[in-house]
Amino acid sequence: MSVVGIDFGSLHSKIGVARHRGIDIITNEVSNRATPSLVAFGPKQRAIGEAAKTQETSNFKNTIGSLKRLIGRTFDDPEVQEIEKKFLNAKLIDVNGTVGTQVNYIGEQHTFSATQLVAMYLAKLRDIAANELKTGVTDVVIAVPGWYTDIQRRAMLDAAAIAGLNVLRLINDTTATALGYGITKSDLPESDNPKHVCFVDVGHSSLSVAVVAFSKGQLIVRSTAYDRNCGGRDIDFALVRHFAEEFKTKYKIDVLSNPKATFRLAAGCEKLKKILSANSEGPLNVESIMNDIDASSKLTREELEGLIQPVLDRIVAPLQRALEDAGVTVDELDAVELVGGSTRVPAVRAQIQAAFPGKVLSTTLNQDEAIARGATFACAMLSPIFRVRDFHMHDIAHYPVKLQWTRTPEDPEEDTELVVFPKGNGIPSTKVLTFYRKEPFDIEAFYAEPDNLPGGINPWIARFTAKEVPPPVGSDPTTCVKLKTRLNLHGLVSFEAAYIEEIEEREEAAPPPPKEGMDVDAPADPAPPKKKKFIKKKDIRFITGTNGLEKEILEKYREQEAQMHAADKLVMDTEVNIISATRCLPPSSDQSFSGP
Repeated sequence: MSVVGIDFGSLHSKIGVARHRGIDIITNEVSNRATPSLVAFGPKQRAIGEAAKTQETSNFKNTIGSLKRLIGRTFDDPEVQEIEKKFLNAKLIDVNGTVGTQVNYIGEQHTFSATQLVAMYLAKLRDIAANELKTGVTDVVIAVPGWYTDIQRRAMLDAAAIAGLNVLRLINDTTATALGYGITKSDLPESDNPKHVCFVDVGHSSLSVAVVAFSKGQLIVRSTAYDRNCGGRDIDFALVRHFAEEFKTKYKIDVLSNPKATFRLAAGCEKLKKILSANSEGPLNVESIMNDIDASSKLTREELEGLIQPVLDRIVAPLQRALEDAGVTVDELDAVELVGGSTRVPAVRAQIQAAFPGKVLSTTLNQDEAIARGATFACAMLSPIFRVRDFHMHDIAHYPVKLQWTRTPEDPEEDTELVVFPKGNGIPSTKVLTFYRKEPFDIEAFYAEPDNLPGGINPWIARFTAKEVPPPVGSDPTTCVKLKTRLNLHGLVSFEAAYIEEIEEREEAAPPPPKEGMDVDAPADPAPPKKKKFIKKKDIRFITGTNGLEKEILEKYREQEAQMHAADKLVMDTEVNIISATRCLPPSSDQSFSGP
């Protein structure tokens, strides 16, 4: 059994594996520890990860990134239309009610949903891990943003199932970071005086904050806060707009009107950003940006900070919100840990420092690999083949969940909704609710604060329908129905059971009287048996509906993925055989021979 943890990133992803000597972040086929989160389609085969990155410039219309941002979304979601489209060159369309793409694959137009695209990418990560471990990979833990909703989490599980993976847990990325930090510490205090650490993760597309309390053998997430659209790509985009305006005057070209030119400029701006993180001034050179023009310019760090000030201004708010929700002051924090590639930008660090006056910003964790390591630790904890230090995680839900139902005629004063899992509710968690009914009934789960959900995500989560309700007993006008609902390890809401409780009386024989040697009288009559009440649960038949894919569609997508995977392998094997055969051919000769 393999133990694999995946940090599913918007720009790159990392894979961790557990070995008996510890956690390793493994390399892909070109020896890189980070695999580009890209899927591309060509005339012969798909290209995924590094192969997609290699051909991205020449095939950008058929190359799709931002997979993490698209999964679980609809095509008309405002964030997809107004934000994600800025960072994508592939054509986005509606695919069965979800966002997808239309690409040219093997000479034909094909459409794929975001769930299918993520499944293709996860299958690539699976193959990388299997190649490293020399064994099949099925069980994994995947780290996802804590702001993912129920529909996004179910879509991730569906994508993993299409790729043939069994997800033991979807772990929130900040929680994975905290686990990797705390499980290796041997000097944690007792639970009555915990150590509070604030984890700040500024990645490629978003910012995440978590305040976590550590004590011996456990971590408790006190609060989380996010800015879903504040990251490194926003810095890159500010630079793209700046240089596009400059080149209008300097070279008389409109870069933003040409998708290929925009892509090339964005690649150059990303390099410039990294240069300015270590230098006060840096050059920008883009060969043949458009109309055979080689564009060049330069920028200082001070100018960069002026251009990205709107991005920087958004950093402090989620940090303050996390502290307020945790009920912790800056002085009560024992450490502030930075992770994520964008925390290397000096201006970003300065903004974080301003939110934590007097605190030293720590980078004791590997900023790029901390999430993958934590996810792998979580997988090892769930695996029977590894013994891991006893360490408990107490994670929390980011969004409150309520149940809604229709008021019954028998009780016109009955409430019709209840917040079952408030914000900050522990994960996992089970609640048992009581309803008085005499007929079949429905209950629906919704997010209680839809305005806080990402973009245009539907707040509907799940539906419960009791198919039958036993008739009332005795003089009671209704039957007492118990409903068990659960917020599970993945952060999903589900209806686990519905039942009624019946009281049974059973006779229990009384214990025999004690024997007394001097008793010469006739034996007394045996005591009558006692009656004892037992509660017996009787299940009620019910059905549920969720946002997940139906089994038929899931199986169809799984078969399609298997066929495409086999076709890719056939093309690659054929090319390898051709190359091998070419190398074995004898050297050609220009000499001509005549007959004897």
